Amino acid sequence: MLLPAPWLFGSLILAAQELYPLALTASFVFFLTGLRLVHGAFHYSLGLPRRATDFVMFTFSLAMLGSMHAVQWNHLRHHRHCLAEDDIEAMGARCSAWEALLLGPRFPIRLHRAALAGARPAQRRWIAAELGGNLAIGALALGALSPGALSFHLLAMAAGQCLTAFFAVWTVHHGCSRTGPLARTVRGRFRATITFSMFFHLEHHLFPQVPTARLHILARRLDAAEPEARLLVW
Repeated sequence: MLLPAPWLFGSLILAAQELYPLALTASFVFFLTGLRLVHGAFHYSLGLPRRATDFVMFTFSLAMLGSMHAVQWNHLRHHRHCLAEDDIEAMGARCSAWEALLLGPRFPIRLHRAALAGARPAQRRWIAAELGGNLAIGALALGALSPGALSFHLLAMAAGQCLTAFFAVWTVHHGCSRTGPLARTVRGRFRATITFSMFFHLEHHLFPQVPTARLHILARRLDAAEPEARLLVW
């Protein structure tokens, strides 16, 4: 639960000192570890009660920009309709790497529009509250009393949201199909470590309730059970 915290505080401190390249590096790792945490929240696999998990998503909506409940709605739908034509989250996987990068803000905007149109009323209320919180923080960043570090953080998070079609979708689903492997995976301790185990994505699709911190164990068990399986490795 605390994995993203030092990267967030480090980024804000470095930005306050105008050490922007180092601050941007810390912001990138915060965004990655934040995605890892909210991804577990999407599946209610953090080991917290459901309401507490909803508040985790609310908190990280304010910290990372956007509505995590909107992303959750699309992500769970992605699991039900993985790589189908109506799988909105997978739109980045159907592009080349450059095209996924160039999707930019269109990707999060489409996710939010789809969730607002299709989510149940209770989830739409969460989405509205999270987007309202985003607006309040944006107004604070533009205000006279706002520290420069907050403005830097919001710009970094906006950039992260615009790159999610590439980093969170294309990397783990390109070259995959509904008739073959649905997702890519990672092998090798170094790659798994620097990506915080986020890229054991085939394992995640097979067993979505397994927490991210345990996916490396699942990968070893699957390799032992089916050593001849064809894997698309990231």
